[in-house]
Amino acid sequence: MTSSVPAAVSASVLDLAPVVPVVVLEDAADAVPLARALVAGGLPAIEVTLRTAAALDSIRAIAAEVPDAVVGAGTVISPAHVTETVAAGARFLVSPGWTDALLDAMKASGVPFLPGVSTTSEVVALLERGVTEMKFFPAEAAGGTAYLKALASPLPQARFCPTGGVSLASAPSYLALPNVGCVGGSWMIPGDAVAAKDWARVERLAAEASALGGR
Repeated sequence: MTSSVPAAVSASVLDLAPVVPVVVLEDAADAVPLARALVAGGLPAIEVTLRTAAALDSIRAIAAEVPDAVVGAGTVISPAHVTETVAAGARFLVSPGWTDALLDAMKASGVPFLPGVSTTSEVVALLERGVTEMKFFPAEAAGGTAYLKALASPLPQARFCPTGGVSLASAPSYLALPNVGCVGGSWMIPGDAVAAKDWARVERLAAEASALGGR
């Protein structure tokens, strides 16, 4: 696998783009054209969630055929998921939550990762383990921007990618916070556009999301 941005990934997943598309694919044949549309729209970091049987094949296809994409795996909830997705070509890992075993596996994987948190205690526990970059999930249900703003003063070393209920309308409020590096969302990948293989529409929506980086 080749890529034009390996150094950026090793530095921080949170700094690749203002928005990380959260992708659920039922058909691996859609993976490459979808990824190309997202990259063309300015969103190179693509999280393919392990919610379908097509996920691993989708990661493999994007890693092999879309060199400008930085494909990652989402919904990683076990050490086996870590092994499988990295072998498939995932260049970062995202989990909805974490355990000691999962965190150890992600640390040993050699790729960047964002363990999921939704409470202050979980954030502190990760900071104790030397982890400063996290996914805040489910963002809207767990307190949204108000919660993250409250964490910024006592825990300024923690940085987040809020995901879960984030939309084009709410994303700017999250991105304005000092402890938010990017947001995750799926609004730029509407199901009807994927079903119709309307990749031009996906590219337009991705460009709209990418423009949020000019905040």
